[in-house]
Formats: sequence, C-alpha cells, structure tokens
Amino acid sequence: MSSQTPVADPIPDITEPEPRRGLRGHPWLTLFSVAIGVMMVALDGTIVAIANPAIQKDLGASLADVQWITNGYLLALAVALITAGKLGDRFGHRQTFLIGVVGFALASGAIGLSGEVSLVIVFRVLQGLFGALLMPAALGLLRATFPAEKLNMAIGIWGMVIGASTAGGPIVGGLLVEHVNWQSVFFINVPVGILALVLGLAILKDHRAKNAPRSFDVPGIVLLSGAMFCLIWALIKAGEWGWGDGRTWAFLIGSIVLFAAFGVLETKVREPLIPLRMFRSLPLTAGTVLMVLMAFAFMGGLFFVTFYLQNVHGMSPVDSGLHLLPLTGMMIVASPVAGAMITKFGPRVPLVGGMVFTAVAMFGMATLDAGTGTGAMSLWFALLGLGLAPVMVGATEVIVGNAPMELSGVAGGLQQAAMQVGGSLGTAVLGAVMASRVSSELPDNWNAAHLPPIPAAQLDKAADAVAVGMAPVPKGTPAPFAEKITAVAHDTFISGMGLAFTVACGVAVVAAVVAFATKRGENEVEGGVGHI
Repeated sequence: MSSQTPVADPIPDITEPEPRRGLRGHPWLTLFSVAIGVMMVALDGTIVAIANPAIQKDLGASLADVQWITNGYLLALAVALITAGKLGDRFGHRQTFLIGVVGFALASGAIGLSGEVSLVIVFRVLQGLFGALLMPAALGLLRATFPAEKLNMAIGIWGMVIGASTAGGPIVGGLLVEHVNWQSVFFINVPVGILALVLGLAILKDHRAKNAPRSFDVPGIVLLSGAMFCLIWALIKAGEWGWGDGRTWAFLIGSIVLFAAFGVLETKVREPLIPLRMFRSLPLTAGTVLMVLMAFAFMGGLFFVTFYLQNVHGMSPVDSGLHLLPLTGMMIVASPVAGAMITKFGPRVPLVGGMVFTAVAMFGMATLDAGTGTGAMSLWFALLGLGLAPVMVGATEVIVGNAPMELSGVAGGLQQAAMQVGGSLGTAVLGAVMASRVSSELPDNWNAAHLPPIPAAQLDKAADAVAVGMAPVPKGTPAPFAEKITAVAHDTFISGMGLAFTVACGVAVVAAVVAFATKRGENEVEGGVGHI
C-alpha cells in the first residue's frame, strides 16, 4: 500500500504558468482531473489485499501465486517509475497520463475477466506499468499548471485524495467482495478510468519540459528489471526449494551480478536511469534505505493480516476492512501532525520516533492469536499507523531535499521506487519465513493432535493452505476431527505469522537506527517539490 505522494521525474522548470482561459489548463480542474486518475492506483494499493483470500479460494492459487499478484504489481511500478517520468518529460505529461489511465483501466478489466491466476498476475504487471506512467505524469501536470504560491495547497489536497483512497480501499474492497465478487474490485476501475479519460481530454493542457532527454537508458532498465526478478523469484521459491538449494542460490547470485552490472553501467552512460552520484549524500542514501526498510516491515506484515482476519477469525471482507481502519485512519490523522513536527524540528527525531513506534506495533502484532479481541488488534493497528505517518510525510524532504536541484525529480522517483521495492521484498521475505515455519511445524503439530498422518504427496498442498490460515479439512471429515484440524492449522499459521512480525519488528529497529543519519534537505526546491 502506498499512501505517499509520487513525484514526477524530472519536473519541468516552469516557475510561472501562462494565464488560463476556460476549461483547458485550469489549475483546479486539472487537480480534479488527475486526482480521479491517480485515485485508481492508490485504491489498488489496499483494495486488492482484501480480495486476495477470495482470489486464492476461487482460482485455487498457492501462497506464491497470491504473493505474485501483489509483487508483480509492485515490481512493475518500482522498475518503471523513473523511466516513466523521463517519458513524460520527453513526450509530454498529458499524453503520458492519458495513456496510463487507459492502460490501467483496460488491464483492470482484463483481470476481472481472467479465469486463471497466471492471467491475473500478467495483467497485474501491466497494471503496474501503466500506473507508473500515470502517477509521475500527474504531478508533472500540477507542477506545470499551478503558480508557485498555490502549488503546496494543490499537492496537499491531492495527498488527501490519495490518503482517503488508500484508507477506503479495505472498505470498498470488502463491500464489493462480499456483495458482488472479487472481479468487481477490478471492474470498478473501468468506469473511473473512462471518467478520468474524458476529463483529461477536455481539461489537461500539454506541457513539455525544457531540455527534455533525447535518449533512454534501455540497458539500465533491462539490467535493473532482471536483477529485481532474480531476487524476488529466489525469495519466493526458497520456501519450496529450500535455502540451501542450488536453484535458490543461482537466482540470488544472478541478482547480485545484475545489480553490479547495473551500477557499473550507470557510471558510463550519458543519461543514466539513476545517477549514482546522488548517493554521495549520506542523508539521501539513508532516506532511501529507510524507505525500503519501512515498506518491508509495513507491506510485508500487512500481507498476512487479511488472511488472519478472514481465515482465522472468520470475518467477512467488510468486517476485515473495518478492522483495518484504525491503521489507515491513524495514518491520515497523524500525517498533518507529523508534517508540522518535521517542519519545526527537522526529520530526524520524528523519523526515529516513528520507526520505534512501528517496531513496538510489530512486536505487539506478533502476539496476536485466534482469541485476540478487537480492542487489542485495533490498538496495535493504530500504533502502527501512528508510527508510519512521520516516515511517509518526511521521506520526500530527506531524499529530494538532499539531492542536487537538477536531480530533484530523479530523487522523487527514487523515493517512490524504494517504497515499492521494499514492499515487494517484505512480502517475499516474510512469505518465505511463513512458508518455512509452516513446513517445519505442521507435521509435528499434526501428529501431536493424534490426527491421521498426512500422505507425503499431500503435505505440500496442506502446508500451502495453512500458510494462508486455511484448514485443510477433507470433505466428509467428522466434526470432531475437523475441529482438531482447524485448531492445528490456525495454531501453525499464527506461529508463522508471529515469526514474520518478529522479523518485521527487527527490520523496523534497524530502520530507526538508519533514521539517525537523516537531516533536513539542503537543496529544497521552492514550489512544493521539497515539501510533498
């Protein structure tokens, strides 16, 4: 889930927009138009998490399949964001935005029509690619349309729309899944996309960046994409192959080699995808690492919460969405307070404190069990939202503000990409932790309950079910045995979830230490870019 404001890359150097007449290029109508489009992408950050259990049941998806429904989307966003910003500056933000809107809506409709999990994953990747086109272009349009003295207000309102969409995702998703079907979660983007397209054609005005890039780092894009694929694939398959398996290490080593090749290439090309000289700034580097670690703990941990609420507590999708409101609601309420604190005291203290709160919340969530009540869950969820808010608000100032002014757009794209990559890594790593714990404990817990032994051929299938909180109860099983199987499955799942949250807690502690290296930006750009 991404609740922070994405940043275009690079942002056109337009200090005073030309006078507007009528609909075309009107600043506030432009804000309304792009907010409708970006709302689709923000909504999909949380709405799909509610639909995952229904997708898993309907399509018979494995844990790895469900992970790829999330990871494919996040990785496509992460890899394409900076490149998409360059495309917008080269060919125009209006065109890029409209292509992103149309592609995102079409990919969403295709997911709803898909009857196989493999097709869902493919179209989720396309969703991510088109979402990457849409999001940076939207902010580029705002930057070029609003005068400097009103840009902060516009971006603030836009951020509220994104926050509201993110918070509303679980509720909207729950209502659609419970009263319609999981496909409607994706079909809803089609009419929203049509509205955004009509408004965009009528309202948005084309803006071209001065000194627009004339070339693109295609080899860099290929190397970075390959490196990320190898890394995530190794982490997801490690639970099945084993961490000592040669295939796991082959992909991990391949990832390291590709990352190294990418780093070497970026020092030699004229217009690199990510100018590595930015990382000479210790605060910028610390801010990027902090974003990765924060998203790792947050998105990786949140992945299991929906399965815990629906499959262990037996909640409906709507009820599980309502139970997540303390988390997303607290993020919205605490974000303005965090912004004021960061403005007054600088980012270091709020960021360190935020990650400490996040670590405490993760530790508390590791204690959840099948009997935990709503009050205790809400407490830990709210504390997590309170801890995350300063990081969400302060990350742009730390990363963008400490980058050279001419690279502020690249730094903004890097910030958003870091969050997407961190979330993807967190989902994969904590998923591997869960799978490993379930595989090791399920046979012993099963035998301790004096249940009939699971045939070796069915053990992996049973472990996959337990890893998402489901009980592998065969049809026709007598009620006493079904209750025992359910208890074993839930106890094993909770053990795995507790370990995953404990790992996330450790990552949050490391992030708090990293936050000590952050400081207020030295190269902030007037007009909102450094204060998003």
